[in-house]
Amino acid sequence: MIKNAEIHFNHLGTPIADNFNDVYFSNDDGQAESDYVFYQQNNMPHRLQNHDRPHFVIGETGFGTGLNFLNTWLQFKNYLTSRQHHNLEVHNSVQQNVQRLHFISFEKYPIKADDLKKALQVWPTLALQSKQLLAKYPINLAGCHRLEFENGQVVLDLYFGDVLNSLAGISYPQTGIIDAWYLDGFAPSKNPEMWQPALFNAMADISRTNATLATFTVAGVVRRGLSDAGFSVQKAKGHGSKNEMLIGHLPHANKAHSAPAYFTHQQSSLKNVAVIGGGIASSAVLYSLAKRGCNSQLFCQDPQLAMGASHNVQGAIYPHLQAKNSPHSELFAHSFLYAKRLYQQLIDNGFNYDHQWCGVLQHAIKQPLAERHQNIENKQLWPNELMHSVTPAQGDEIAGVSTGYSGVYFELGGWVNPPQLVNALYQQAHALTPIQSHFNCDIDKLEKTPQGWLLQSQGQQFGPFSDVIICAGEHSDRFEQTKSLPIVGVRGQVSHVQASAASTKLKTVLCHKGYFTPAYLDHHCMGATFEKNTKSRAVTEQDNITNREQLLNFYGQTEFASSLGAITAAKAAVRCSFIDHLPMAGEWAQQSDYIHAFANLRSGKRYQYQPLQKPLQGLHILTGFGARGLCSAPLCAEQLVAVLNDEPHPLSERVSQAIHPARFIVRDLIRNKI
Repeated sequence: MIKNAEIHFNHLGTPIADNFNDVYFSNDDGQAESDYVFYQQNNMPHRLQNHDRPHFVIGETGFGTGLNFLNTWLQFKNYLTSRQHHNLEVHNSVQQNVQRLHFISFEKYPIKADDLKKALQVWPTLALQSKQLLAKYPINLAGCHRLEFENGQVVLDLYFGDVLNSLAGISYPQTGIIDAWYLDGFAPSKNPEMWQPALFNAMADISRTNATLATFTVAGVVRRGLSDAGFSVQKAKGHGSKNEMLIGHLPHANKAHSAPAYFTHQQSSLKNVAVIGGGIASSAVLYSLAKRGCNSQLFCQDPQLAMGASHNVQGAIYPHLQAKNSPHSELFAHSFLYAKRLYQQLIDNGFNYDHQWCGVLQHAIKQPLAERHQNIENKQLWPNELMHSVTPAQGDEIAGVSTGYSGVYFELGGWVNPPQLVNALYQQAHALTPIQSHFNCDIDKLEKTPQGWLLQSQGQQFGPFSDVIICAGEHSDRFEQTKSLPIVGVRGQVSHVQASAASTKLKTVLCHKGYFTPAYLDHHCMGATFEKNTKSRAVTEQDNITNREQLLNFYGQTEFASSLGAITAAKAAVRCSFIDHLPMAGEWAQQSDYIHAFANLRSGKRYQYQPLQKPLQGLHILTGFGARGLCSAPLCAEQLVAVLNDEPHPLSERVSQAIHPARFIVRDLIRNKI
């Protein structure tokens, strides 16, 4: 469990860490010191104009109050404004180099939100940025929180947890990811646990060639540690009363990487991207592309968006967590929080959808489930804001109806109208970078050519495209190239039942074996059935009967359930999933290619591999979200596009491997099954 920093404020309003007995920033002028030591001494003004890619990545040890990030964000905005004015003066003949700022920071003891608000009040020039940071400041969940500002133009990956543990789990390629380091944190004499060789070596591992660094300290342990790790360091003039500081650079990336060869990712040009599908995954990936200015076209077999698995009137959103910090739990915890921030951003930007963040109450309807809930509570892995146990009395108070069940409560959860949400996300993407959309367009064939990918629909041809992203749910295996995709289709029907005077008192989403939503448009959503290995979307009366019987089986003694009216409508859809209950996001892995390249895995050897030929390069998969696409699709889409665009990944290496399209092929090779 992540612990908050214990701090107090001195008479000047400067926050001081009790555990380290040190200030978070200078008493004199912390912003001026931050700007000089980190922004100026990393030569940021010049480097933003002379960089080799459109995004610049800064790594920071010690987020603290966020002062370094906020100042860099302000300076970056000023840089963009000056470049725009310059471009206008020369009739747009000059293109700005860096268009997106990516800031990665690590914090073991996050400051409480109230303390952070007080600490940042002393910087009026940062008020606009501070307000936005506070609005998105995350809860105390270990791992990477991807926070996005300025419609994705400024990205903060805020890692909560020990910096060495965080760096050990980060996903990165041989070329590295960091362009500049802000080596901050409490002084080496106050915080020796951080300033050690393991930190400097990890910094070198994820740094790009010619990555720079700056730090306020000149302590010998820091100079020697950085030099031993491969950095070239030297002293520079310090700020104010401090005579000296350290600056340096890494002459060459050391070619370290986080993933084995069979789980690596390769970047793509993303010049012109075709997205096949029409649900939450499609809109999410279109949004991730649009933030980066990538041109895309949507191909949807239906006359409008969200007519497949995303078509329910009400969909519950909450994370699926286990009693262990597994890749599964890590994915769903961070995906849920990322989705919540994104969905709130849509509202803030004027894109509306019906929703209610009323919480989700998961009832312990049977003793094994009560024991599981108790086990999760005992482990204390998850922040209370994410989930916490409730007694029957507490649960009934939250729900507004009497049930008699204990359970766990996800207070940040709730429900949304999925079709409206999918459309709002699509409209936001289209507003950022216009999307050419093709509805009633059933793509039935893909063809790779030297010019790129061609798509065909009833004799009509589209393309060529540099990349194709398949988000077609249970139909993702319909193409010749993807027919081996091991999809498990699970049909589910949701019934719409008339609300009663008693049932309208329900204030939160209830989860039992299925789910039951608060009243919306005088109805509740009730369901869902569970039928494996089918792709039928036909609505049946028997499933309506099953849904009502299932609800009454658990809540038959309650007034809200027994007083419900008639079922007036229903919707059926197929949940697309895989046997490990995790989605799939990444470049499509062709089995024959993997068998040839990694044949040694059959013999237990983890070396002497052959290179992948990648005959289907540019073909990507984003599917398998089951009933949790509203929760997990946005972050998985962001992961896919970040990987292809050679950007820092929002998911850890272990989660990246857990959702990799090659995972089942690698598993079968290791087990000598193929």
